[in-house]
Amino acid sequence: MFTGIVQGLIEVSEIEHLDDISRLRLNLAELAEGLSLGASVAINGTCLTVVATSSKNASFDIIKETIDRTNLKYLKRGSKVNVERSFRIGDEVGGHMVSGHISSVAKLEEQVNSGNERVLTFSVDEEWSKYILHKGYVALDGASITVSGVVPQQHKFSVSLIPETIARTTLGSISKGEFVNLEIDSQTQAIVETVERVMAERFANR
Repeated sequence: MFTGIVQGLIEVSEIEHLDDISRLRLNLAELAEGLSLGASVAINGTCLTVVATSSKNASFDIIKETIDRTNLKYLKRGSKVNVERSFRIGDEVGGHMVSGHISSVAKLEEQVNSGNERVLTFSVDEEWSKYILHKGYVALDGASITVSGVVPQQHKFSVSLIPETIARTTLGSISKGEFVNLEIDSQTQAIVETVERVMAERFANR
């Protein structure tokens, strides 16, 4: 589990895309302290397992299912990724609980700068838009963000970024047409699906 608070914006040291797996290596610097084989690390919000460590470097294997469902397929040497170590009992939860299981990707449709605020508008597949609510939470590339606006009919939503988020995460450098990893808030998803099931049962029993 993770908190959605990005701990580092790290440059990809190496990545090799093979037919059925990709291999990623990062220099995690101080984030590598105490990191062991088998540990979970969120890379752009995707929970990956450490398969090798050396000094401050960590390596990860990415299976085809993960490549197909996330923006990790676009990574190359020099790309920057959001990194968060897994949550430990007693840590402060500054964002919201995040599983690291990506729901889908969201495409940046528009970017508007207004003073110190930057508003990003994304489109998402229809099946996921019903779980994105105004003032609810989503994780974008692993960063916990409050939804500042929704246009349900167009399957679009917006988030507003402060300068700190712009400087410390991939959301500060994304360009129109690019994709971020999207994780829906699990509590919101559970509530929406429960309400849908109850309503369907009521109509079926009429």
